[in-house]
Amino acid sequence: MATHLDLEEQEQLDQLKHFWNTYGTLITWVVVLAAGAFLAWTGWQYWQREQTARASALYDELERGAQAGDTARVERALADMKSKFAGTAYAQQGGLLAARVLYEKGNADASRAALAWVAEHGTDAGYQAVARLRLAGELLEAKSYDEALKQLSAGMPKEFEALAADRRGDIYMTQGKREEAKAEYRKAWAAFDSGNEYRRLVEIKLNAVGVDPNSLAPAGTASPAKNTP
Repeated sequence: MATHLDLEEQEQLDQLKHFWNTYGTLITWVVVLAAGAFLAWTGWQYWQREQTARASALYDELERGAQAGDTARVERALADMKSKFAGTAYAQQGGLLAARVLYEKGNADASRAALAWVAEHGTDAGYQAVARLRLAGELLEAKSYDEALKQLSAGMPKEFEALAADRRGDIYMTQGKREEAKAEYRKAWAAFDSGNEYRRLVEIKLNAVGVDPNSLAPAGTASPAKNTP
């Protein structure tokens, strides 16, 4: 009996050796690759968390500079964020905040540069849309009408289309292009949700160009538009 079991065990061992000789190298590589992938993923997650934490610290620095009205501090923090953490949401938020502070302090060129960076290099379509809308507004003030319209010609998320139309209407009105302005204000009014406060502002603009908003078609199924920060 014992001999029979020994023979069976030996046969199993021989089969195992044959299997390992045939597939052992492949199995080893699969295990190594799986372990490498796991370690790479773990390392990537750690790197991402580290990047986010460092970007957050820089954003805090930018925010403190903004609260103090220290434009040099704001610009330094933003420059660091752009060079080291450009792909993070903090960098895009920082660009928008820096632009506002710089604009309020009278540095329009630096403000527009910050907005242009977010518009061109941002990774979030919402932040990009906000940057383009604000940049178009600043370019309108600077009487750079073609550049302002160019910012608004870029693809916008649906919820920002009404705001873009309203801004285009403002640009056309400033240029004396009354019919083009009417068309854009109509688009904006139709796209805004009926309960949106901004829609009432568009109604005032429509009245100013001789259009009765009540004569326009209802907004229908258009998605509610957002107010820009």
